[in-house]
Order: sequence, then structure tokens, then C-alpha cells
Amino acid sequence: MQGYKKQQGKYGEDLACKFLAGLDYEVIERNYLIRGGEIDIVALDGDTTVIVEVKLRSGDDFGTAAESITASKIRSLIKTTKFYALEKHIRGLLRIDLIAIDFKNGKPVILHIKNITEGINIGF
Repeated sequence: MQGYKKQQGKYGEDLACKFLAGLDYEVIERNYLIRGGEIDIVALDGDTTVIVEVKLRSGDDFGTAAESITASKIRSLIKTTKFYALEKHIRGLLRIDLIAIDFKNGKPVILHIKNITEGINIGF
């Protein structure tokens, strides 16, 4: 099951990268890992560094992809983003987005939610 989940995750990230490229984002990194956290995609939107969390759902038995983002996951993303920004010496604008992919009638439907931490002090 773990192999299928990893394969599905890569497929979702591939779809998200194509979607972002269509918006003129430049993908600069994928699957950044630290102990206790992961960033799916790092991209540039003009002069803004964008941390992108990708969620994919093949059915809605357990809710939509967008509904699957939890407060705990957002806290983990913020922590990992802070570490990434320090390690990479990012001094400019930075935000965290969500790409939620749900399959409807076998076709991906992509929802892009910008700045999912809006209103949360992430310490930058």
C-alpha cells in the first residue's frame, strides 16, 4: 500500500507542477525533506517564493482534498518552511499555497488556494 501511496503522491505533484507552470510559476525544488517535515514543491511566483502543499483524493468518501489539510499539517508546514527559509537564506516574500486535486468522473479537478496561512503569524 505504501508504494501505491507514494506513486499517487508523485502523480499529484506532477499534475500540480504542470498546473503551476501554466500560471508562469517556476518550480525550483520538489520533495524537500527534514526530520519531521516535508515540502512537496517550492516555486517562484515572480519574486515570491511559494511553498506548495499538494493533496490528492481519488474519491470523496473521506472528504475533498482541500478538506484534508489539518491544523497539525499547517503547523508542520510552517515549521518546515521556516527551516527551509533559514537554510536557503530566503529574505524576500514567501507564502504557503495548497494545490488540492480531486478526481471527478476520472478527471482531475484542481483547486489552487493561495496563502493558506493568511492571518497566522508564521514569524517572517
